[in-house]
Amino acid sequence: MLQTPAYAVVDAQSPLAPFTIERREPRANEVLIDILYCGICHSDLHQARNEWGGSQFPMVPGHEIVGRIAQVGEGASKFKVGDAVGVGCFVDSCRHCAPCREGQEQYCEQGMTATYNSRERDSGAPTFGGYSTRITVHEDYVLRIPESLPLDRAAPLLCAGITTYSPLRQFGVREGHEVAVVGLGGLGHMAVKLAAAMGARVTVLSTSESKRKDAEALGAHDFLATGDGAVFKSHVRRFDLIIDTASAPHDYNAYLGLLRLDGRMVLLGIPEPQPVAAGLLIMQRRTLTGSLIGGIRETQEMLDFCAGHGVASDIELIDIAQVNEAYERMLRSDVRYRFVIDLATLQPAA
Repeated sequence: MLQTPAYAVVDAQSPLAPFTIERREPRANEVLIDILYCGICHSDLHQARNEWGGSQFPMVPGHEIVGRIAQVGEGASKFKVGDAVGVGCFVDSCRHCAPCREGQEQYCEQGMTATYNSRERDSGAPTFGGYSTRITVHEDYVLRIPESLPLDRAAPLLCAGITTYSPLRQFGVREGHEVAVVGLGGLGHMAVKLAAAMGARVTVLSTSESKRKDAEALGAHDFLATGDGAVFKSHVRRFDLIIDTASAPHDYNAYLGLLRLDGRMVLLGIPEPQPVAAGLLIMQRRTLTGSLIGGIRETQEMLDFCAGHGVASDIELIDIAQVNEAYERMLRSDVRYRFVIDLATLQPAA
């Protein structure tokens, strides 16, 4: 076993602190990855503080992982030592159910094995994430990072990127479509970039007028400040698709009214339950749906799309010692638009 420096939380009340975990030498068809960068997702904070329940401690968060292959196990043939690779939100699945066979492992009927805060399917050992210097993963759950993508800015694509790319692709966004993005955080800024790259006309819907210039700089064609309730009346039946990234409670019904006939509103955040007026769905045959990250095949497609269109995440690169400060800043929405940890700054615990 390989003694590996990491940062972990030992309970829901404690800050992240230096910790040592064990990574195994790669078994058949596995690869050992030296982690270079790891993005900080808001879900890391939720789970570290047990806000969703079910957190397992000690916990090493992190599922936006980019690094280079350090070692390949027997029979592993997809990667070679030195390749730039990524690991996203899951590291295994049953591989046999219909979703897995269709390349939608995130919907595995037995439950995907999450990159952290989960249990390995064979050993039952806890999974530890990317706030560490290396990780061992089956090659089938590893992504190739295209050469043209900056490795630090590619890390958030493994969660924020695929989470927004998947519904845009699944619902056929193309040139001429009117797409609205609710919220302009880690997910929202990627939704703007990706939808614009697909040729859509993109509008950001935000409660904060101060985000107008940022939205335009990211490629949005329009901006509506939803604090003024009048916008919901003046833009009725305008959009083909709404990508809703907001996690704070908000009135779904107001946004549903902005959809055209057969329009869709896709929920990516998980706010408190909200009532939905059936009439708003029925009268224009609208759809309210949700989406969860993406499978391995679609995630690789997303990475290749980003490379081909010059799309990457806007980040703040931080040292590992700044991670607790980053969590507090996330709570204040004080980041443009994703923190990424430089794992070269992680040293073995004393």
